[in-house]
Amino acid sequence: MTQQEKLREIVKALDSKKAEDIKVIKIGDLTIIADYFVIANGTSTTHTRGLVDEVDFKLGEKGINPDHTEGVDGASWIAMDYGDIIVHVFYKDTRTQYSLEKLWSDGEEVDIASLL
Repeated sequence: MTQQEKLREIVKALDSKKAEDIKVIKIGDLTIIADYFVIANGTSTTHTRGLVDEVDFKLGEKGINPDHTEGVDGASWIAMDYGDIIVHVFYKDTRTQYSLEKLWSDGEEVDIASLL
């Protein structure tokens, strides 16, 4: 599966479960951490967990599992590391508090319409 196909699956999975404010930021030119961040938020901790479960399920069907997942217990910020793509799913208030988009504002925002 190509990187673009993986991005598409992640964005579609989040969108299918009504994630709010989905953003894809290309950060590969800025860091070696990953090539892309996908950032979204849920409206509750239950919704946040459900979003993560859906991404995990959809990519798992294709044989792709995260290298590491962090934050599932608290569910206010869950990070899924797929190597070249890191998915950040926040509870709404936590997303505002950490403001990852501002932190990585030097990255290139990708239009998600092309991924849906």
